[in-house]
Amino acid sequence: MRDTQLIIGNKNYSSWSLRAWLCLKKSGVQFEEIVLPLDTPEFDRLIGNYSPTRCVPVLCDQGRVIWDSLAICEYSNERFAGGKLWPEDSESRAMGRSMACEMHSGFPRLRSKMPMNCRALKRVVSVDSSLREDIDRMVSLLESCLARHAQQGPWLLGQFSITDAMFAPVVMRIRTYGIAVPHSLELYCRALLSDPDVETWMTAARQEKWVVAQDEAGE
Repeated sequence: MRDTQLIIGNKNYSSWSLRAWLCLKKSGVQFEEIVLPLDTPEFDRLIGNYSPTRCVPVLCDQGRVIWDSLAICEYSNERFAGGKLWPEDSESRAMGRSMACEMHSGFPRLRSKMPMNCRALKRVVSVDSSLREDIDRMVSLLESCLARHAQQGPWLLGQFSITDAMFAPVVMRIRTYGIAVPHSLELYCRALLSDPDVETWMTAARQEKWVVAQDEAGE
Protein backbone atom coordinates (compact mmCIF):
# COMPACT_ATOMS: atom_id res chain seq x y z
CA MET A 1 0.00 0.00 0.00
CA ARG A 2 1.35 3.42 -0.97
CA ASP A 3 1.60 6.30 1.48
CA THR A 4 -0.61 8.31 -0.88
CA GLN A 5 -4.07 7.02 -1.78
CA LEU A 6 -6.82 8.65 -3.82
CA ILE A 7 -10.28 7.24 -3.34
CA ILE A 8 -12.56 7.98 -6.29
CA GLY A 9 -15.91 6.99 -7.75
CA ASN A 10 -16.66 5.50 -11.15
CA LYS A 11 -14.49 7.13 -13.80
CA ASN A 12 -17.41 7.23 -16.17
CA TYR A 13 -19.52 9.46 -13.94
CA SER A 14 -17.49 11.00 -11.11
CA SER A 15 -16.58 14.48 -12.31
CA TRP A 16 -15.22 15.55 -8.93
CA SER A 17 -12.95 12.50 -8.87
CA LEU A 18 -11.58 13.38 -12.30
CA ARG A 19 -10.56 16.85 -11.11
CA ALA A 20 -8.53 15.57 -8.17
CA TRP A 21 -7.07 12.62 -10.10
CA LEU A 22 -5.88 14.82 -12.95
CA CYS A 23 -4.06 17.23 -10.64
CA LEU A 24 -2.31 14.35 -8.91
CA LYS A 25 -1.27 12.94 -12.28
CA LYS A 26 0.06 16.30 -13.44
CA SER A 27 1.98 16.72 -10.19
CA GLY A 28 3.99 13.58 -10.94
CA VAL A 29 3.35 11.81 -7.64
CA GLN A 30 2.92 8.05 -7.47
CA PHE A 31 -0.34 7.17 -5.72
CA GLU A 32 -2.63 4.24 -5.13
CA GLU A 33 -6.00 4.58 -6.80
CA ILE A 34 -9.02 3.05 -5.08
CA VAL A 35 -12.29 3.03 -7.03
CA LEU A 36 -15.53 2.68 -5.09
CA PRO A 37 -18.50 2.23 -7.46
CA LEU A 38 -21.14 4.89 -6.85
CA ASP A 39 -24.68 4.05 -5.79
CA THR A 40 -23.79 0.52 -4.66
CA PRO A 41 -23.77 -1.35 -1.33
CA GLU A 42 -19.99 -1.62 -1.68
CA PHE A 43 -19.66 2.16 -1.72
CA ASP A 44 -21.92 2.52 1.33
CA ARG A 45 -19.99 -0.15 3.21
CA LEU A 46 -16.47 1.15 2.50
CA ILE A 47 -16.59 4.93 2.05
CA GLY A 48 -16.67 5.58 5.81
CA ASN A 49 -13.23 3.99 6.08
CA TYR A 50 -11.78 6.88 4.10
CA SER A 51 -14.00 9.96 3.98
CA PRO A 52 -15.50 11.91 6.91
CA THR A 53 -18.16 13.26 4.53
CA ARG A 54 -18.83 9.86 2.93
CA CYS A 55 -18.16 11.48 -0.46
CA VAL A 56 -15.48 11.08 -3.11
CA PRO A 57 -12.85 12.06 -3.92
CA VAL A 58 -10.77 11.88 -0.78
CA LEU A 59 -6.97 11.94 -0.59
CA CYS A 60 -5.09 10.11 2.15
CA ASP A 61 -1.44 11.14 2.32
CA GLN A 62 0.82 10.02 5.15
CA GLY A 63 -1.94 10.20 7.71
CA ARG A 64 -3.49 13.40 6.35
CA VAL A 65 -7.03 13.31 4.95
CA ILE A 66 -8.14 15.86 2.34
CA TRP A 67 -11.81 15.40 1.46
CA ASP A 68 -12.73 18.01 -1.15
CA SER A 69 -11.78 18.04 -4.83
CA LEU A 70 -10.54 21.63 -4.98
CA ALA A 71 -8.68 21.20 -1.71
CA ILE A 72 -7.02 18.08 -3.15
CA CYS A 73 -6.00 20.04 -6.25
CA GLU A 74 -4.46 22.80 -4.12
CA TYR A 75 -2.77 20.27 -1.84
CA SER A 76 -1.32 18.45 -4.85
CA ASN A 77 0.06 21.73 -6.16
CA GLU A 78 1.76 22.60 -2.87
CA ARG A 79 2.87 19.13 -1.76
CA PHE A 80 3.84 17.44 -5.00
CA ALA A 81 4.00 19.90 -7.93
CA GLY A 82 6.13 22.65 -6.43
CA GLY A 83 3.49 25.26 -7.22
CA LYS A 84 3.55 24.57 -10.96
CA LEU A 85 -0.20 23.94 -11.22
CA TRP A 86 -0.74 27.70 -11.01
CA PRO A 87 0.95 30.28 -13.30
CA GLU A 88 3.59 32.62 -11.91
CA ASP A 89 1.72 35.67 -13.19
CA SER A 90 -0.49 36.91 -10.35
CA GLU A 91 -3.20 38.27 -12.64
CA SER A 92 -3.57 34.97 -14.48
CA ARG A 93 -3.44 33.11 -11.20
CA ALA A 94 -6.23 35.24 -9.75
CA MET A 95 -8.35 34.70 -12.85
CA GLY A 96 -7.75 30.96 -12.76
CA ARG A 97 -8.63 30.71 -9.09
CA SER A 98 -11.82 32.71 -9.61
CA MET A 99 -12.81 30.36 -12.44
CA ALA A 100 -12.00 27.27 -10.39
CA CYS A 101 -14.08 28.52 -7.49
CA GLU A 102 -16.99 29.42 -9.78
CA MET A 103 -16.89 25.90 -11.21
CA HIS A 104 -16.71 24.46 -7.70
CA SER A 105 -19.83 26.27 -6.48
CA GLY A 106 -21.70 27.26 -9.64
CA PHE A 107 -23.27 25.89 -12.83
CA PRO A 108 -25.94 23.87 -10.95
CA ARG A 109 -28.20 23.28 -13.97
CA LEU A 110 -25.31 22.15 -16.16
CA ARG A 111 -24.23 19.65 -13.52
CA SER A 112 -27.70 18.28 -12.75
CA LYS A 113 -29.20 18.19 -16.25
CA MET A 114 -26.04 17.19 -18.13
CA PRO A 115 -24.19 14.80 -15.79
CA MET A 116 -20.73 13.67 -16.83
CA ASN A 117 -20.96 10.42 -18.77
CA CYS A 118 -17.70 9.58 -20.52
CA ARG A 119 -19.09 6.54 -22.38
CA ALA A 120 -22.06 8.35 -23.91
CA LEU A 121 -22.12 10.26 -27.20
CA LYS A 122 -24.81 12.21 -29.04
CA ARG A 123 -27.10 12.40 -26.03
CA VAL A 124 -29.95 14.88 -26.42
CA VAL A 125 -31.42 16.67 -23.40
CA SER A 126 -34.02 19.42 -23.22
CA VAL A 127 -32.30 22.80 -22.88
CA ASP A 128 -34.53 25.18 -20.96
CA SER A 129 -33.71 28.81 -20.17
CA SER A 130 -31.91 28.03 -16.90
CA LEU A 131 -29.68 25.41 -18.51
CA ARG A 132 -29.04 27.73 -21.46
CA GLU A 133 -27.91 30.41 -19.00
CA ASP A 134 -25.32 28.05 -17.50
CA ILE A 135 -24.11 26.94 -20.94
CA ASP A 136 -23.77 30.52 -22.19
CA ARG A 137 -21.87 31.55 -19.06
CA MET A 138 -19.55 28.56 -19.39
CA VAL A 139 -18.82 29.25 -23.07
CA SER A 140 -18.24 32.95 -22.49
CA LEU A 141 -15.93 32.32 -19.54
CA LEU A 142 -13.78 29.72 -21.28
CA GLU A 143 -13.62 31.60 -24.56
CA SER A 144 -12.46 34.84 -22.91
CA CYS A 145 -9.83 33.00 -20.86
CA LEU A 146 -8.47 31.19 -23.92
CA ALA A 147 -8.28 34.46 -25.88
CA ARG A 148 -6.41 36.13 -23.05
CA HIS A 149 -3.76 33.40 -22.82
CA ALA A 150 -3.56 32.26 -26.44
CA GLN A 151 0.08 33.30 -26.78
CA GLN A 152 1.18 31.33 -23.69
CA GLY A 153 -0.01 27.90 -24.78
CA PRO A 154 -3.10 25.75 -25.49
CA TRP A 155 -4.48 25.52 -21.95
CA LEU A 156 -6.86 27.93 -20.25
CA LEU A 157 -4.03 29.84 -18.57
CA GLY A 158 -1.45 28.99 -21.21
CA GLN A 159 0.08 26.03 -19.38
CA PHE A 160 -1.87 23.29 -17.62
CA SER A 161 -3.32 24.48 -14.33
CA ILE A 162 -5.86 23.58 -11.68
CA THR A 163 -8.36 25.56 -13.76
CA ASP A 164 -8.08 22.98 -16.56
CA ALA A 165 -8.66 20.17 -14.08
CA MET A 166 -11.75 21.90 -12.74
CA PHE A 167 -13.21 22.38 -16.23
CA ALA A 168 -12.19 18.99 -17.66
CA PRO A 169 -15.60 17.47 -16.81
CA VAL A 170 -17.23 20.36 -18.69
CA VAL A 171 -15.30 19.30 -21.79
CA MET A 172 -16.66 15.78 -21.26
CA ARG A 173 -20.16 17.24 -21.19
CA ILE A 174 -19.56 19.23 -24.38
CA ARG A 175 -18.53 15.96 -26.02
CA THR A 176 -21.37 13.84 -24.60
CA TYR A 177 -24.22 16.25 -25.33
CA GLY A 178 -22.88 17.83 -28.52
CA ILE A 179 -22.91 21.36 -27.12
CA ALA A 180 -22.13 23.83 -29.89
CA VAL A 181 -19.09 25.95 -28.98
CA PRO A 182 -16.91 28.54 -30.78
CA HIS A 183 -13.91 27.33 -32.78
CA SER A 184 -11.35 28.36 -30.15
CA LEU A 185 -13.18 26.36 -27.50
CA GLU A 186 -13.55 23.41 -29.84
CA LEU A 187 -9.76 23.38 -30.30
CA TYR A 188 -9.30 23.49 -26.54
CA CYS A 189 -11.64 20.52 -26.12
CA ARG A 190 -9.63 18.55 -28.67
CA ALA A 191 -6.37 19.39 -26.89
CA LEU A 192 -7.71 18.30 -23.52
CA LEU A 193 -9.25 15.09 -24.83
CA SER A 194 -5.96 14.16 -26.53
CA ASP A 195 -3.93 14.70 -23.35
CA PRO A 196 -2.34 11.35 -22.36
CA ASP A 197 -3.63 11.44 -18.79
CA VAL A 198 -7.15 12.30 -19.93
CA GLU A 199 -6.98 9.51 -22.51
CA THR A 200 -5.99 7.08 -19.72
CA TRP A 201 -9.02 8.16 -17.69
CA MET A 202 -11.35 7.88 -20.68
CA THR A 203 -10.10 4.40 -21.58
CA ALA A 204 -10.74 3.18 -18.05
CA ALA A 205 -14.18 4.85 -18.01
CA ARG A 206 -15.22 3.03 -21.19
CA GLN A 207 -14.21 -0.31 -19.68
CA GLU A 208 -16.32 0.07 -16.55
CA LYS A 209 -19.49 -2.01 -16.36
CA TRP A 210 -21.27 -0.12 -13.57
CA VAL A 211 -24.33 1.92 -14.48
CA VAL A 212 -25.73 4.79 -12.42
CA ALA A 213 -29.24 5.22 -13.84
CA GLN A 214 -29.73 8.80 -12.65
CA ASP A 215 -26.63 9.90 -14.56
CA GLU A 216 -27.77 8.36 -17.84
CA ALA A 217 -29.42 11.60 -19.01
CA GLY A 218 -30.70 12.18 -22.52
CA GLU A 219 -31.80 9.99 -25.38
